[in-house]
Amino acid sequence: MKPTLLLLSRLPDSFITRLREHFDCHSYSLLDDKRLMELAPTVRGIVATAESSVSGVLIARLPALEIISVLGVGYDGIDLEAARVHNVCVTHTPEVSTEDIADFAIALLLCTARQILNADGFVRRGEWAVGRHPMTGRVFGGRMGIVGLGRIGRAVALRAQAFGMSIAYTGRTPKADVPYRWCNDVQALAASVDYLVVCASGGPDTHGMINAAVLAELGHCGVLINIARGSVVNEDDLIEALRTRKILAAGLDVFCNEPNVSQALLALPNVVLTPHMASSTQATVQAMLDLTLDNLAAHFAGEPLLSEVQLTAIGRTCSEVLP
Repeated sequence: MKPTLLLLSRLPDSFITRLREHFDCHSYSLLDDKRLMELAPTVRGIVATAESSVSGVLIARLPALEIISVLGVGYDGIDLEAARVHNVCVTHTPEVSTEDIADFAIALLLCTARQILNADGFVRRGEWAVGRHPMTGRVFGGRMGIVGLGRIGRAVALRAQAFGMSIAYTGRTPKADVPYRWCNDVQALAASVDYLVVCASGGPDTHGMINAAVLAELGHCGVLINIARGSVVNEDDLIEALRTRKILAAGLDVFCNEPNVSQALLALPNVVLTPHMASSTQATVQAMLDLTLDNLAAHFAGEPLLSEVQLTAIGRTCSEVLP
């Protein structure tokens, strides 16, 4: 018999077709409580995305659950402690999206600092015929601060080097294999840079890390870029900093309540908003789908997993909050 899977999120039809060749698949959103109770004893796997929430309550309701395969890099929506207690392995799809996310961070930085969207509107409204667009800040040679120098943070730094930027970062400890300047906390980092790029993992340890105090240190010429998790930034503090021009601008690909974006953010002219699309290239999404399926196939074949989340130490070490 095919192992039973619970599909927690909306997935491409072509991918569901591939899954059904090997598994008995059920969409969680289509199940009422009665049907879920009937199905629960047979569910051996969950397929989720980085935006999914897999609670300890749900894990406890599935006594046969063996694996949670996450389509995406982030897994802060998974109750890792519950997974560890119930001996459920968790996999995700790291590395395959690193380059695309780093590219997108630089795209957001250029778009915000050089006011590209405002300039586009300026041309479309016919204002160019009246006068020149206001001057913008320079990116080349600027100072970049990176919050979390993991895979993505390092890839962003590599790109920033091509722009002649000086690079500083914050993390748990200094890294011996990089030439960048280390700051022991995010507030000190913000005070010393022009562009602050958030690459840290989500979760309780980083919740609201970028707050009013950090933004005040970034200053009225500073730009914030977030391609990590919406929860890392205190959104109310950011809105106030943008509204009062305590910082120059922000570029956001992630939000606290996706896909619902704050009306206050939507009303601001000095923020660029994109729909959590940094990793959404055809090449990366296909690689994520393939790795998600490969992890499931390996597990049920009794073979080593390709990208397992280590659950032996729950907390900062496990989640790599600030690598």
